[in-house]
Amino acid sequence: MNPADLITPIPCSALFRHGRQANNSRQKAAAQVETHFVNIKTAARVLFGFFAPLSAAIVNAADVHPIIEIETGYFFGATKDGKWIKPEQAAKSTGKKTTYQVYGLTKQAGQITAGKPKSVDEPCPETLMVSLSSKPKDGVIGLAAAWNALPRTPVIADATQSIYVEAVRDFLKERGVTDPKVRITRILRVDLDGDGEEEVLISATNYFTDEKSNDSSAAPFPGAPIHAPQPGSYSIVMLRRVVDGNVKTKLVAGEVYAKPDESVAPNVYNLAAVLDLNGDGKLELIIHSFYYEGGQTTIYSCEPDKIEAALSVECGA
Repeated sequence: MNPADLITPIPCSALFRHGRQANNSRQKAAAQVETHFVNIKTAARVLFGFFAPLSAAIVNAADVHPIIEIETGYFFGATKDGKWIKPEQAAKSTGKKTTYQVYGLTKQAGQITAGKPKSVDEPCPETLMVSLSSKPKDGVIGLAAAWNALPRTPVIADATQSIYVEAVRDFLKERGVTDPKVRITRILRVDLDGDGEEEVLISATNYFTDEKSNDSSAAPFPGAPIHAPQPGSYSIVMLRRVVDGNVKTKLVAGEVYAKPDESVAPNVYNLAAVLDLNGDGKLELIIHSFYYEGGQTTIYSCEPDKIEAALSVECGA
């Protein structure tokens, strides 16, 4: 295994590679006086040299834990020993029939099998996908691993709580939105790192697409707008946590448009799940974003001092 192929989480622009090769060698007879004895020893060595790499490959494949998106069948890549492996390399260690535990937002959603990752082809030839035996209801992510990826159950909280409405309002004002119209679509409370302290995750979107755009209550967003974003529109996922005794609010992913921008197709960002996908006991955030011609799903690692993308899948025109 090349150490450069297994690395800690880094931004999506710099994902990762790993590989392993084994070389076999044969032994030759050394003395004619013990031809029969030497030949037996040589054959044993040849057989051992042949099967040893295969055994190593089997062990290595078992140590690699592939990750898939249930809705699309897209292949994120995998983890090994807590590290993240890019999809192209992880696919080499993924068999023709792999068993995945399926997880949703607040519970495990069953178990399925999936085939070997293959290219989606056009319009996204670099994206890999697998064929699924089924799509369990409410399933978001499939993980081929023995550990429980949902060791702490998230709680869906009331999205109209004034403390969080004001937190979103303040966040938007800091980014130039003078009179924010707050629409929270989801609030989730969960202990991300297992320290006994709950973090709060907030999804909020307002592209002024209906008559309720001035309502600060929870409102599920139906889809991404086709037209350019209006001033004051946004779609964000925020993380609030206690750091050194103080509550800190950070943007995990999203877009804020203080001014109109005709050059972009706005995205909607939704928190899809929170799971321990690399076996370190800490929960990663799975965030789905989409615009009118495509979408992307990203796994984020959230440490107290930094938030980084680990793996991502996407496809769009």
